[in-house]
Amino acid sequence: MFDFDTTQAKRRQGPRGSFDMWLLVALIGLVSVGVVMVTSSSIAVADSQHVGAFYFLRKHLLFLSIGMFAAGMAMRTELKLLERYAFHLLLLSFVLLLAVFVPHFGMRINGARRWLNLLVTTFQPVEAVKLFLVIYIASYLVRHRESVETRFLGLIKPIAVAGMIVLLLLAQPDFGSATLVIAVTIAMVWLGGARPIFLFLMGLPLMPLLYIAATGESYRMRRLTTFMHPWDHPFDDGFQLTQSLMAIGRGEWTGVGLGSSVLKLSYLPEAHTDFIFAVIGEELGLAGVALVAGLFALAVGRGLYLGLKGVEIGQRFAGYVAFGISLMLAMQAIVSVGVNLGALPTKGLTLPLISYGGSSMALTCLMAGVLLRATFEINRALDAREVTRRMPAALAAADAAVASSKPREALAA
Repeated sequence: MFDFDTTQAKRRQGPRGSFDMWLLVALIGLVSVGVVMVTSSSIAVADSQHVGAFYFLRKHLLFLSIGMFAAGMAMRTELKLLERYAFHLLLLSFVLLLAVFVPHFGMRINGARRWLNLLVTTFQPVEAVKLFLVIYIASYLVRHRESVETRFLGLIKPIAVAGMIVLLLLAQPDFGSATLVIAVTIAMVWLGGARPIFLFLMGLPLMPLLYIAATGESYRMRRLTTFMHPWDHPFDDGFQLTQSLMAIGRGEWTGVGLGSSVLKLSYLPEAHTDFIFAVIGEELGLAGVALVAGLFALAVGRGLYLGLKGVEIGQRFAGYVAFGISLMLAMQAIVSVGVNLGALPTKGLTLPLISYGGSSMALTCLMAGVLLRATFEINRALDAREVTRRMPAALAAADAAVASSKPREALAA
């Protein structure tokens, strides 16, 4: 009986991990806003396609359920397992990106080969590649820490890997995701201790490649020019942006009311996907925009903060994974919002955790689950360090208690 109680006491005093509650609240808030806004923005689209008013909502909830299940599994999986198979996940990334070019398996939609035909649904490989790349770079930064921090050659491998992925994305073409991959890779390597001058020199060969990719096609060139003067072409190349700006302008401070958007009624293209932020601005106004921005800021801020804590206490893999996923969410959100506001050219990137999407929603939820797992392991390590710090004082108190009890036992005898 004594041994059992002692064991239980030790368990209670041992290190206990915990998921970051502020991060969890922010993620749940973003998903909740997404369900409401997908419902509002997709009804007109569904009616025009004669598939039922809540067709897109049902599909959204289906993929959200799949994503939440995947996130739950990720939250129960030790990160050391992902670290062990990081290279295998990287190889899988290349297989998936090459598979879109296989006839009958890869699908061409709107002139781009970005989807795989899974018979019952379609799958966009780049959504999985984003997570796999973050895991691989995090493992590389842990294994080659000294080389990354002190040598120019230490940066060649991660930048080369990102460069090969970018080439495959540009061949699809997917310029938006390619830009995202390069930005996150450079940011992660910099946070891993690489010298800025080395990163600049490594990035020089990629600049001409991105320039050629951005200007090589006429439609991309038009995107780069019309977004600066959309009102000069309000009925052709600038149509999407002008409708988006009108929607956001109509919202003013508090919006026109949930479900009362006019621009989503066959005026604003992709209202439930790429331009859902414009519908938020119209229906919920500046208040809704501030809410969404605040939730993203909270989620990304907590991820970066805990990533920094992880690196400081030696949980480097968990820390770098937290860095990478937080940056991926932040940069995709910034690009999506920037496109809706006319600050950036159209990229075709959805607003993570909010826009309607199949594989995009499911894989983003999985990414969020891995991020939460990283915070769990970082908090567990922090708790273990605190327990270790308190241990000498607890042992000294126990010794003092034993010493003080011995005179009383002697007197009793």
